Amino acid sequence: MSELVLYTNPMSRGRTARWMLEEVGASYRAVLLDYEGAMGAPEHLRLNPMGKVPVLVDDGQVVTETAAICLHLADRFPEVGLAPAPGARGRYYRAAFFAAGPLEAAISNRALGVEVSPEKARMVGYGTFARTMDALETMLTEMPFAAGDRFTAADVVLGSQILFGLRFSSIERRPAFERYAVRIADRPALARAASIDDALLAEAKR
Repeated sequence: MSELVLYTNPMSRGRTARWMLEEVGASYRAVLLDYEGAMGAPEHLRLNPMGKVPVLVDDGQVVTETAAICLHLADRFPEVGLAPAPGARGRYYRAAFFAAGPLEAAISNRALGVEVSPEKARMVGYGTFARTMDALETMLTEMPFAAGDRFTAADVVLGSQILFGLRFSSIERRPAFERYAVRIADRPALARAASIDDALLAEAKR
């Protein structure tokens, strides 16, 4: 088995990538990068010119973007069963990229105080924050999980956004969101990943 290396920071979206690595039970090595210097260093920019984490290096293959890392790992470890069959991935892809695209953009813009006027809503991928929340509610009302009746990698991507959003009030507290959060919050892999990153944060504060 080739080496998996995760470049991350415990205060980043790398937490989601670590959760996914724990879900597939992969043996991996984590490289911690700080925001002040290491992420902008030439050696990291060669991996990701954006100077961001997470980055996953899989036997020399570089994968950036959190959703891409999660879906890559689901395909990389098919025996774990975190991806639907290839011909049944419509909802799976939709949920993962909705979370990575419209949902994250809507949450980020709201947190930054960016207001999009009604006449310019069609220029942004999410339209309006309210419409994004309504779409998310519909998605989580139709099925118990992001892609249907069982947990998949799409739930790691979408679930991370919802758990974070509910914790820090960056999304609305709707019953559908809270029910979904309860369904995914007790994942043993999530607990393991959070324990690792929380310990790293505690260590950094000493």
